[in-house]
Amino acid sequence: MDQGKVYTEEFQVNGEMLLARIKELLHEGNIRRVIIKDETGKTLIDLPLTFGVVGAFLAPQLAAVGAVAALVTQATIVIERSG
Repeated sequence: MDQGKVYTEEFQVNGEMLLARIKELLHEGNIRRVIIKDETGKTLIDLPLTFGVVGAFLAPQLAAVGAVAALVTQATIVIERSG
């Protein structure tokens, strides 16, 4: 079964905008994975997402993203989208 291609995109954001940008990206849909890296490229959080993950299932992940946002001044968001 062919699940299509996976596309990767990267976004640079400051810590204050991290959570808002993640929420914005999730609303766009078709995201399979979100990786947040610090200024040095070190992975801080890696969130594999399955189709249909919404609401209460997403709340703990968003809380973790909020905690990371409080600790970094600059971050890179890497997302994998299904094609």
